[in-house]
Order: sequence, then C-alpha cells, then structure tokens
Amino acid sequence: MPTFKRLAFVAALGLLAAAAAPAMAQDKIVVGDVGSGSSTHWPLYIAMEKGWATEAKLGLEFISIPSSAAVMQQLAAGAVDVGTTGLADALRGADKGAPARVLRIEIGPSPYEVVAAPTVKSWTDLRGKTVMIGGVKDITRIYFEDMAKANGLKPGEYDYIYAGATAARFAALASGSIAATILAPPFNFKALGAGFTSLGTSATYTKNVPFTGYTVNINWAQKNKPAIRKLLDLYARGIDWFYDPKNKDEAVAILVKRIKTDPKDTADTYDFFVKLKVFERDGDVAKSGIENLIKILKDQGEIEGSTELSRFYDASLTK
Repeated sequence: MPTFKRLAFVAALGLLAAAAAPAMAQDKIVVGDVGSGSSTHWPLYIAMEKGWATEAKLGLEFISIPSSAAVMQQLAAGAVDVGTTGLADALRGADKGAPARVLRIEIGPSPYEVVAAPTVKSWTDLRGKTVMIGGVKDITRIYFEDMAKANGLKPGEYDYIYAGATAARFAALASGSIAATILAPPFNFKALGAGFTSLGTSATYTKNVPFTGYTVNINWAQKNKPAIRKLLDLYARGIDWFYDPKNKDEAVAILVKRIKTDPKDTADTYDFFVKLKVFERDGDVAKSGIENLIKILKDQGEIEGSTELSRFYDASLTK
C-alpha cells in the first residue's frame, strides 16, 4: 500500500476510534460504605453480580470506612462520591454546611434487633451494664433508647461504648466484653443461634423514621447526573428482582459471596427483610418520614438551622 494511502487508512481508523470512544465510556461512582459490606446494600450487590452495572456502563467501587459519621466526613471532603449512611449523620452533615444531600432512602423500617448476653433476660438486667451502639450521635442511639425507655430503662442507667459497624458490635458481644448491643441482619441471627438473648426489634418501637440512605456530594452530583440516574435505576431493578420469590436462593448466594455470611443466617435475613418490606422501589425521600427524624434531631439540639426539607434533599439531582 502506498505511503499516503497507508497514512490515510491509519487516520481513518483513528477517527473511528475517537467517534466510538464516548459510546465505550464508563461512568464511575465511588461509594463510601460503613464497615466491609452490609445486607442493606443487597439490591446493588444483585445489580453487580447479575452484570447489570456492566451493561449500564457503570463502575461501582465500595470503600470501607469505620463509621457512618466518618463516611459523611469523606463525602464532604470529596473523597467519595456517594455515601451509605445512617440518615441522622447525613442530616447533621447537611445542617452543618457539608456539600451533601440525601439522594434516596436505602432502607425504611429499621431492621435492628437488640441482642444481649445469655445471662441477660430482660431490659432491667442491663442496669449498670455496658452496651454498645454505633456512635454518640448515631441513629442506633435513637432506636436503642426508644426501646429501652419503653421497657422501663432510662438513659444514664447503663453505659455506652461505640463501634460503627454491625460486625464489630457482634464481635464485642461474642467476646463477652459488653452486655448487649444492637445488630442488623444477618449478625442478629448469628448471635441468636449462638444462644444470645433477643430483647426485641427496633421496628416494633420506632415507627415512620427511615433508617439508612444514599447521600451524595452535590459538587460531584451536579456534573454526574447520568451516573446518578444509572445508580438509581439499578437499585430499583435490584429491588424488583430481590422481591421475586423464585430468586430467593440466588439472592442469598449473592449476599453470602459478598459479605461472607452463613447461608442459613442469610436466608433468615432474606425472610426478615421481605416481612418488613425494608426496600422501597422508589426510595422517595419526600415521602419517607424523614421529616420525623429531622424533628427528633432538632428537638435534641442536633440540628441548628431550619428544618425545611430542601436543606437536606434536592430532587433536581435525580432528574
């Protein structure tokens, strides 16, 4: 082939590659995650394992962070794009001026269970004992104290220590270093199977207060709305698939693979989540009861500014 034709051919190939590049481009979201994985992220794990995220050209990278409050710090700093947090931390962060807004509700009804040492038979047995929750200002404190008060135990009648991740709280309980803690599935089932005592589930006591959500850095979000739309669509698709009874065994296998849990405990978690209907397809922040949580935090002095929902949630980021 003559030199000028060869050069023209190479140039044509270059133009074709350049034209194809945008179609091949992949959006990416770095997700800040409390601990090393959780059953609360089940719909996204499904989307990843089923190959839907790849089909949508969306890369999802989970970064392990010790606590919900620390996730918000990393989100505010721009180290992660999206954070999965207890909603109390997300609301406090936005109130203090962090460039963060709640994107969608992850789990509505709280799936927590308070589990105690085998020697503890009732809430009153916790007087003078040490219990573990997620943090000084963590949403687990709201749930735990609602349960304790309803069972005749007042704040100050027990001592707190803290660990942000459910796995760490389970380890502390199993070691005998605490009298009780608050656990999310499948760790509550693991504890009960080992002979620990159930003191009840938080969903029985705390009503219409959403549990966890996806919070987004607004500076990143304003430039990456297509990636956000993909994330939300994949999450909704994962929820639809999760609730189909014929997918139970595969759903269990996916979570076992992702967070290395016992298959029986994970199957119990699936049934528990279906019973509570923890995942809502649209995750609509405005209809979630989040304003109840905002009011609780305002009454506690944890939110200093206005309680207007627009300070914490921007619907335009999802359009």
